[in-house]
Amino acid sequence: MTTAVLLHGGAVLGPDDERVRADVLVVDGVVRAAGTGLDVPVGAQRVRCDGRFVMPGFVDAHSHAGSSVSDPAVQLALLRQGVTTVVTGQDGVGPAPGDGSYADRYFAAIDGPHPTYRGGGIGALLDGYDGTTPINVATLVPAGTVRHEVMGDDPAPASADQIDAMRGLVRDGLAAGAVGLSTGLDYVPGLFADTDEIAALCAEVAAVDAVAVSHMRGGYEGNARAGLDELAEVARRTGVRTHVSHLHAPVDLAVAALADLAADGAPMTFDAYPYSRGCTILSMLLLPAALARPGTDDLARALAGAGGRDRVRAEVLARVTSRADLGADWAEQVTLSHVPAAAFHTLQGRTLADAGAATGRAPVDLALDVLVAAQSQVTAVMRVPRPRTADELAPLFRLPAHTAGSDGIFVGTHPHPRAYGTFARYLEQYAVTGRSTWAQAQRHLSTSAVEHLRLGRRGSVAVGAVADLVVVDPGRVRANATYEHPMQLADGIDDVLVAGVPVLADGALTHVTPGAGIRRDRGHVGSGTGGR
Repeated sequence: MTTAVLLHGGAVLGPDDERVRADVLVVDGVVRAAGTGLDVPVGAQRVRCDGRFVMPGFVDAHSHAGSSVSDPAVQLALLRQGVTTVVTGQDGVGPAPGDGSYADRYFAAIDGPHPTYRGGGIGALLDGYDGTTPINVATLVPAGTVRHEVMGDDPAPASADQIDAMRGLVRDGLAAGAVGLSTGLDYVPGLFADTDEIAALCAEVAAVDAVAVSHMRGGYEGNARAGLDELAEVARRTGVRTHVSHLHAPVDLAVAALADLAADGAPMTFDAYPYSRGCTILSMLLLPAALARPGTDDLARALAGAGGRDRVRAEVLARVTSRADLGADWAEQVTLSHVPAAAFHTLQGRTLADAGAATGRAPVDLALDVLVAAQSQVTAVMRVPRPRTADELAPLFRLPAHTAGSDGIFVGTHPHPRAYGTFARYLEQYAVTGRSTWAQAQRHLSTSAVEHLRLGRRGSVAVGAVADLVVVDPGRVRANATYEHPMQLADGIDDVLVAGVPVLADGALTHVTPGAGIRRDRGHVGSGTGGR
């Protein structure tokens, strides 16, 4: 049975930012015509788009929503920003391969437990999204999970046999449709992988022209060049296409470094969001690697021994004060985001300095107590020493290598607002203000990620494209989520189609589930409708 939807009365964006009045006709999930005076099938559903732009669905190139896209609240948060596809398996951690238990434990405070995946690899994981969600889900092969499957949390260098086993798991995941490989080089066990190990895995990625995505080593910010240099070394050895996750750094440093590396034969793409603060698990920020495994009693045992608390306190303080993104005022810059331990729930949304004063504890002792009580499954928002304005971030966001990625975390009651606001905030601060054109915004929020990640024929409103489409009101688009009230829905995007089916209508969910697990398109960009 043929299904048709007509998006009537809106405009599409040309490459030079011209706004072209055009109806868009979608038939059986594909854009069939765009223009005026279209031959519309009898019975086609009509969506009025007057005064609004019809744009390709936005791609969240760095998402932690893979375990929560079945939650209507998460679906609404994403669709109200225009996000129709999320890319998961980030930071080297994800459910597959294996049975999902490692990711459920280690990233419990970031991804949350996956509701259905219990094994079967990347293929089974992607199958589980087909027809079960209104949002498409792509995934990366997570190198930390791969290492854990082969070596557990062993900090030793991988042997030749172990590297061969890891390469096999990467090959299997790519063959099953993963869009690339992710590494998390500040997380356990990813931080134990040396450059040779990373290069060996990336050789498998390069062999199929997939992409290597990395949370770099070393804490970003003023240390970003060291992390970029390691990725460049891997790229030169293997020829792998390289993408940097959530690039946080002084803008001049980042722009210059990316230009230098491209000139030296190691071009990179990257994702970044229009907020200055970051968010991650508190254990990674504070603890030495031996104690930084969420879901374990490692920290509690270390603190319980004779002189244990003094030793751990000293290690934590030395670590945080030496970090480029924290420093001496670290306790004022770290806000507790998600604390599952009931005794500390009321501290969510407070800085460690403020919470310490309220509880009569030194911030470092409070942090250790919170981590023990929650088995280290705690997230925190980090304020950089000096926030960056939209104008300051603009040179980074204007680079053709930039794609939008929220790094959005939906676990807990006081998340970073980037989960609820990244895409609307980008449009509000850049396209609406003229810091970018609307055509540039379309490319950065959709087209670039589709091309880099090989997501099939998406990322445009061209005839033949998969009809993942959003309707944007340029006069109303706004991110309402703030650090104080982080779960406010965005405004200005009220109608969204996925695979030609309305999934958001008049700002509300339609509760249909045409989304899919997107498999990497093995053809060239723009060929067919592949990737589903």
